[in-house]
Amino acid sequence: MKRIILVLFIIVCSFAQAQEIKWMTMDEALAAQKKDPKPIFMDVYTDWCGPCKMLDKITFHDKGIVEMISKAYYAVKFNAEGDSEITYKGVTYANPAFIKDHKGKNSQHDFAKFLKIDSYPKICIFTPEGELINSITGYRSPKELIKNL
Repeated sequence: MKRIILVLFIIVCSFAQAQEIKWMTMDEALAAQKKDPKPIFMDVYTDWCGPCKMLDKITFHDKGIVEMISKAYYAVKFNAEGDSEITYKGVTYANPAFIKDHKGKNSQHDFAKFLKIDSYPKICIFTPEGELINSITGYRSPKELIKNL
């Protein structure tokens, strides 16, 4: 009986893992585009943003959304107030005013400023050549996001 429960647990866990988007950094996605060109789907979020958390918890765990994004795009998760570095079109963007362990809002990343991100969450779509072509502002349910894409 314990073996059956263990096997069922493993199957359920592996199925749950299969329902996840495999996120990468923008630099990883841009490098991947050079080998296999396809669009980039970038989720721009902040740690304090409630609608960002809903998008992550609900929409990005919907089976249809996971399948669509995984097949059609390189998926990028970008913290617009984080401390990562991004090199885009030969320019390196950072967040020099970032304060580690800061609670609440932090300074905006220079790449988010470059993209003119003024609210969160924001989904940015880039062409297979790396050009920004569309952005979607705010929370979207799985059905709404599919319509927008």
